[in-house]
Amino acid sequence: MDSVLWIAHTEASGELGRSALEALTTALRLAGPSEQLVAGVFGPGAGRAVAQVGRCGARRWLVADDPQLEQPRYAADVAAVTALVRASEARLVVAPGTSRLHRALPGAAQRCGGRIDTRVTGAALAADGVQIERWFYRQRLVARLSRAHRPWFLLLAPGADAPWSGPAEPPAAIERVPVEVASRTRVVGTEAPASSAQTIRPEADLLLVAGAGWTKKQADGQTHVREAEALILDFLAKTQASLGSSKSLVDQGSEGTPVLSFLSHLHQVGQTGSTPRHPRGLATCCHGEEPHVVGWRFIKERRAINLDPNCGWAQGKADVVYVADAFEVLARLNELLGPTG
Repeated sequence: MDSVLWIAHTEASGELGRSALEALTTALRLAGPSEQLVAGVFGPGAGRAVAQVGRCGARRWLVADDPQLEQPRYAADVAAVTALVRASEARLVVAPGTSRLHRALPGAAQRCGGRIDTRVTGAALAADGVQIERWFYRQRLVARLSRAHRPWFLLLAPGADAPWSGPAEPPAAIERVPVEVASRTRVVGTEAPASSAQTIRPEADLLLVAGAGWTKKQADGQTHVREAEALILDFLAKTQASLGSSKSLVDQGSEGTPVLSFLSHLHQVGQTGSTPRHPRGLATCCHGEEPHVVGWRFIKERRAINLDPNCGWAQGKADVVYVADAFEVLARLNELLGPTG
């Protein structure tokens, strides 16, 4: 059986994120009962962060907490990952699909002479070894595959597994791995929008998808784009939901029609967009099937608001369809939710 390295990084809070705990669940399953799991954590405070998962059953604990790893940088992160992989001598590396590891892990795989698969949605032990699951062709086809080449690096998609849970307890022994970083880059600060301006929240419990109906003429024969913006942003601020969009809505910006100013192609769900994995989803003013059948495949509870009871959503693609005006529904919801903050 292959030795397995679970690798993760600390978050800004100094703890391990949810996606890291999800990857740990997968790594434990792949390690099997033979205790072949090695845990590797890098980043500031990594030595303290491993206490979160100290009872997971790993036989070795590797930590890289060099001060240069405080800021996410490719040169430092790829050096840390490479050092952890070489120190572990693992043949299978399992990591969460965070933006930081999406950048660093492919480079580490190349340096270690390995192969990598990204956006893995499932992994398990099979008769012929480890078998993973991935989706292809705009998330329409699922494939199960394995590789003979080692080391094999796996980047798990968020939500691919349940997060590991257990009592917090520091491991008996921690091995600190030195990291040699050759970089001329120096982080002097961070410029970022206010947290209230963030509308894409991968770990939110609810996903709100806006469709092109928000920018169309309403019952009075006029468009109400600015009102739509205010309603949606107010709802997002009060619920801390994540925002998605249908392809038709984000494409309107290049067609000269009114659009929601805060939307971009990063919000697109389905087709060439993302396939989020939120526990609940609410579609508003959407008519096409593409964002829902494809992009919403992994949403556990799906609901929609639409004036047309015969829309694509009403044909068995949503758990609940509210036949109502989305403007009125969101306005009432915002009223019930109370003041922001």
